[in-house]
Amino acid sequence: MSIAQAHQASLAPGAELVHSPARNWWLEVLRGLAAIAFGVLAFIWPGITLLTLVLFYGAFVLVDGVLSLVAAVRRGHPAPRWWLVLMGVAGIGAGALTFVWPGITALVLLIFIAVWAIILGVLEIYSAIKLRNEVQGTWLLILNGAISVLFGLVLLWRPDVGALAVVWIIGVYAIMLGVIYVMFGLKLRTSQAA
Repeated sequence: MSIAQAHQASLAPGAELVHSPARNWWLEVLRGLAAIAFGVLAFIWPGITLLTLVLFYGAFVLVDGVLSLVAAVRRGHPAPRWWLVLMGVAGIGAGALTFVWPGITALVLLIFIAVWAIILGVLEIYSAIKLRNEVQGTWLLILNGAISVLFGLVLLWRPDVGALAVVWIIGVYAIMLGVIYVMFGLKLRTSQAA
């Protein structure tokens, strides 16, 4: 038995789950920075056209989807691999759809964004509950999930809001989501050092 195998055998059940995401904390930080950049762009150009919003949204979810798949392959995330693959494929699909079909209407885009946010939020809450005993800071994932679900429900409830309000709502949501991802990634980094 090698030293590494002896060390792995000596770890408590679930310890690998805790140490693995800590090694890849930077993936969460990258996801957060991408979301923050998207949110800031929404505020810099508040008179943004629907087509530009669709393309920004497509770029954001495409990057998020790719990073989710990278996390699934590297096994460096506290969430289950099936969830990361599902979110990755959904993000890449949503991003590709926005580039292939950029002329979609505001209503379809809003419903699509709302459903994506609700699914993402529910899965993040589920992951946080499953990992609450293994990873510190899961309250950040629960908060993130709750914000995502609330955001999606508000968009479904009021899909007729003006384009400027939609841009600002999406910008605020993306920035909040990004900050929480960065905080979670940094929390994982500090848990790795401990």
